[in-house]
Amino acid sequence: MLIGRKITVIGAGVAGLSVARALALRGAEVSVLEQAEAIREVGAGLQISPNGARVLRALGLGEAFEAAGPRAEAVELIDGETGTERGGRVARLELARLRPGNEYRFLHRARLIELLAEGARAAGVQIRLLQKVATVELGAHPPRLTTVQGQQIEADLLIGADGLHSRLRQALNGSVAPFFTHQVAWRATIPCDDAAPKVAQVFMGAGKHLVSYPLGGGLRNIVAVEERRRWVEESWSLRDDALTLRAAFEEFCPTVQGWLAQVEAPWLWGLFRHPVAEHWSGGLYGTGGAAILGDAAHPTLPFLAQGAVMALEDAWVLAEALASHDTAAAAFAAYQAARAPRCAAVVEAANRNARNYHLSGMTRAVGHLGMRALSTFAPGKLIGRFDWIYGHDVTAGAGG
Repeated sequence: MLIGRKITVIGAGVAGLSVARALALRGAEVSVLEQAEAIREVGAGLQISPNGARVLRALGLGEAFEAAGPRAEAVELIDGETGTERGGRVARLELARLRPGNEYRFLHRARLIELLAEGARAAGVQIRLLQKVATVELGAHPPRLTTVQGQQIEADLLIGADGLHSRLRQALNGSVAPFFTHQVAWRATIPCDDAAPKVAQVFMGAGKHLVSYPLGGGLRNIVAVEERRRWVEESWSLRDDALTLRAAFEEFCPTVQGWLAQVEAPWLWGLFRHPVAEHWSGGLYGTGGAAILGDAAHPTLPFLAQGAVMALEDAWVLAEALASHDTAAAAFAAYQAARAPRCAAVVEAANRNARNYHLSGMTRAVGHLGMRALSTFAPGKLIGRFDWIYGHDVTAGAGG
């Protein structure tokens, strides 16, 4: 049971804020430790698929979610060099028509963080800023944190939502070097007419692709990915020269050229593969212990737009497990059993999508021909490839 349980969460991102609200709504006393001096997000846009929308609504944040960004109508796969102007559309997935009961939305990551932070505070969560964790110590004692300022904090239950470079993941699993995929991604937002079609467009080319969709509020999101041998730091806060981005996609169609001409200072990050964590919990003593979720447990490449959504699913399942089990050990075991196989499958599906977007030569021609045929003659089959992801509902009970 969670009534009155004191729980410390590391990280005020999507995973941390959503699990904090989920736990607080079940009666826990939750504190969130955030290293920044303010809750903010430097990221650009994201897509929330129906499996994530269900969690936000179950958390009582449906109205804020609706106001945060437009509902998606479709996804288009387009030959990047020819574009839609010259008949380069490969496939169109009619989300609104073929899946009318499902909710897909586009929104700025900062809007999601804002609504989750407001929801957490409204549920009684205390968010403490300037609390960067230097070390986590687990053992036959309550989990112990030391901040960079030297403050020591002991937690009954500790939840690590501290992302790719999680201190708690390291304490549970040791250090594992990530694998550079030899792909880099640029992120940017540019002005956009709010009357623009609510469609996500994927422009595909040999060794590269670009995704764009409207975010509402007069903004369009752009994510451009290129295969590259040179290593780039795994960071969300690196800037790059817009000329480098434009040069990488100079052979793409006029639509893409027009968008990139408006980009001034894109963010750049290297894409790395991390293994799904072997141990999602530990440091168990009495009824306490520690667990990780979101990117701390299973970082994923961005080619299925499931990073934030998997964090939302984790948050709900972890809170439900803690609320419905007598001990943290039993709760954490049920949580990992419910989440690890699904998250590993999503990570692998995202890896495959990266390859599918970057086909070249005859493989590309054959692949595009097949997608055109499915889009024309069996659109339900094409969109149904990912029903196992988007149709999932962790809020339905039994661990999701």
